[in-house]
Amino acid sequence: MTLVHRVRRTAAVLAASAFVALASQSYAQEIAESHLKAARAAITAVKATDTYDMILPAAAQKLKQELIQQNPDLTDVIIATVDEKALALVARRADLEREAAIAYAKIFSEPELIAIAAFYNSDPGKKLLASGPIVAREVVKAAEIWQRGISRDLATEVGKQISDIVDAQVKAEAGSAAPAPAPEGAAPAQEGEAPVLQGLDAPLQ
Repeated sequence: MTLVHRVRRTAAVLAASAFVALASQSYAQEIAESHLKAARAAITAVKATDTYDMILPAAAQKLKQELIQQNPDLTDVIIATVDEKALALVARRADLEREAAIAYAKIFSEPELIAIAAFYNSDPGKKLLASGPIVAREVVKAAEIWQRGISRDLATEVGKQISDIVDAQVKAEAGSAAPAPAPEGAAPAQEGEAPVLQGLDAPLQ
């Protein structure tokens, strides 16, 4: 694909997204500016959009690689041009912040957003953001151990109770039925034994 065709394809994508952008702007006009300001403060406090910081640099790097692979003789020109245009687009990061603010404002009231920002700007809130992933991993480990213990104990208790029930039934039946006379010289008949319950005699792993 030539550079001209690539530019045209990019323009088509931008044109297709124009309607969505206009719709968002229309909805934003219905939200008070103070509400959006509170939403932006909450977004900053919870670092809601930080994970998207690398989108533009990654897109620029990918475009460089694609263009250089197809046009190796223009390597220097491609690198310089992509870097220049990428820097020019940095200002559009604010568009993402505005869309995120609108999304938050749809769900949370202005007082709620102010409270969220206040908490996550506090020391406990900052620690929660920093240590949350570590705590989450520990909780997952604890839940896995707990699950194995619950499964093992459930199987053990069910197996024991069912075995006791079956054993009692066998003894009751043996006591109510008159034993048949044993043939001469044969060993005396043993009392009935409860069948071994299969599948519950070993703890789950």
